[in-house]
Amino acid sequence: MTEMPNDTYVEKVGIADMKLVKTPDHIRTSGLGSCVGLVIYDLEKKIAGLAHVMLPESSLSKVTDYNPAKYADTAVEVLVSRLITNGARKSALKAKMAGGAQMFQFASASEMMRIGPRNVEAVRKELDRLRIHLVSEDVGGSSGRTIEFDPNKGFLSIKTIHQETKRI
Repeated sequence: MTEMPNDTYVEKVGIADMKLVKTPDHIRTSGLGSCVGLVIYDLEKKIAGLAHVMLPESSLSKVTDYNPAKYADTAVEVLVSRLITNGARKSALKAKMAGGAQMFQFASASEMMRIGPRNVEAVRKELDRLRIHLVSEDVGGSSGRTIEFDPNKGFLSIKTIHQETKRI
């Protein structure tokens, strides 16, 4: 991913998980296929949060005590709330995202099977609702990704299978 000073720790975020970091630490998630990796950050306060979103809507849950990090419609709001509680300013929050690939091709292009594109749409909808500017994205396609964010510089490094690492 990126060259880091020795005092930099990389916080790893699992599937259907979310965490926060402050400079000098970085935050990373891997295994983004149809999932979306959403980073929301306050560059001046040097704080960032990352959610690894699996599904678009919590209404898809079969249980009432579901994990809010798993769903776009709940993860975005919870991540914003945690950032503000930890010193971020709502007016300064910006977002970057990656993932949302269509990992499998199906004979019938059923709307239910378009998980990647639906995740991307759901995250965009929540960011719009909360008035958080989406600065850049690397979404779609059919390849998996690993992402790492540096809250000091605001760079999102994206490693896509069989491609060069890019930075947005």
